Amino acid sequence: MRVAVYCGSSSGKSPVYEEAAIELGKALAKKKYGVVYGGSTQGLMGKVADAALSEGGEVIGVMPKQLMNKKEKLHTGLTELYIVDSMHTRKKKMSDLSHAFVALPGGCGTLDEYFEAFTWAQIGIHSKPVILYNVNGFYDALIQHFEKMMEEGFLREHQHSLFQAVTTVEELLFILDGLNEALKEGN
Repeated sequence: MRVAVYCGSSSGKSPVYEEAAIELGKALAKKKYGVVYGGSTQGLMGKVADAALSEGGEVIGVMPKQLMNKKEKLHTGLTELYIVDSMHTRKKKMSDLSHAFVALPGGCGTLDEYFEAFTWAQIGIHSKPVILYNVNGFYDALIQHFEKMMEEGFLREHQHSLFQAVTTVEELLFILDGLNEALKEGN
């Protein structure tokens, strides 16, 4: 099983974000869950990748040509690396390679990737879990906004179940372990 991890190419101001990225990378590798991510050495992206690799995990990077060595430094120690022609191709490739999506803290790019994966689930393009990892309350306002969308009728009741947020790696692994069991059973 593989998990797409969306997160910042910067580390944020609090060390708690790097700590969470490292904990997530190691936890996924120890469970033998591959990591699919943006391919950079920088920020939280690099921390997740390096942590997973340090535990012998599979780490696959997907980086658009436009970002290579310009905004993001390419990670050269990955299990596999795809250089793609655009961000659209990156998102599709990451989706194709992954069984679940997790968003750690990050900026607009992280949110763009998260919302595209969520929207694809919402309209039935895939049925994979799309999870916010709400480290240090980072996504509290977004979670509140999801509730507002529901209250105002912009997120339908049956779609609300697609929304998942966790605050610990243990909660995240609980969801992923359930998915992994279902995949093994062929469900």
